[in-house]
Amino acid sequence: MILAADNLTGADPKVAQALRDLNPQPLQDLARRCAAAGAQVLDLNPGYLSRRLEDRLAFLVETVQEAVTLPLILDSPNPRVLAGGLAVCRDKPILNAVTLEKEKLAEILPLAAAHQTQVVLLLLDEKSHPPPSLEGKLALAVELRERCLAAGLSDEQLIFDPVLPNLRWPDAWSQIAAAHKTVRCLASGALFGASMSSMVGLSNLRSGLRRVYPVQMEITVLALFAGAGLSLALVDVLNPALREQMQLMTQIIGP
Repeated sequence: MILAADNLTGADPKVAQALRDLNPQPLQDLARRCAAAGAQVLDLNPGYLSRRLEDRLAFLVETVQEAVTLPLILDSPNPRVLAGGLAVCRDKPILNAVTLEKEKLAEILPLAAAHQTQVVLLLLDEKSHPPPSLEGKLALAVELRERCLAAGLSDEQLIFDPVLPNLRWPDAWSQIAAAHKTVRCLASGALFGASMSSMVGLSNLRSGLRRVYPVQMEITVLALFAGAGLSLALVDVLNPALREQMQLMTQIIGP
């Protein structure tokens, strides 16, 4: 399982301020700290950007590349922002993400195909809603895979994200269970006849709820999904408890 750091996000006020000010130092310091903490990939998420600030992902990519050599995930729902980031990447990044929404299929999927990058497939329907059941998630996975293969991508370039819920959602627990089963089906080859890559974002669970739910919630879910065959975990690598859990799992089940 690969550890990806979600710390370089515009949701962090310090990151957002550095992006507004075009100040590279705090961003480079944070990237180095993530690398030192064991991150194998960096997720770069500039957050919502007005049209005037759509160049900020490109700035973030260039800034981080001067500090570390880790692979990058470019994380934005805006195809123009992703295209700007892609243009300055030294190596092929992972694009995050494509869903069944018309705009994503029409603009982000062709971008991934043109650059032959890996792409995260969020299992969200045309209205950006996650199916509540295992069957619904697998049906979306099948349809998204068909769209990607038709666009010229290969199975090796696809990373499925069954979407972990925020714990505020009324069906959060059943969504976690369905996502866990989805990862197991993908990893085992039960769905497509061969093992497929998967990813989840652990921080989604407690977003806005850090004082309500302890970090042990993320640790437990991480362990469950690792056991199911998860390929890539998007986590706060600077959280000591999560970092210790990742190190322990690596010792037990391997990288």
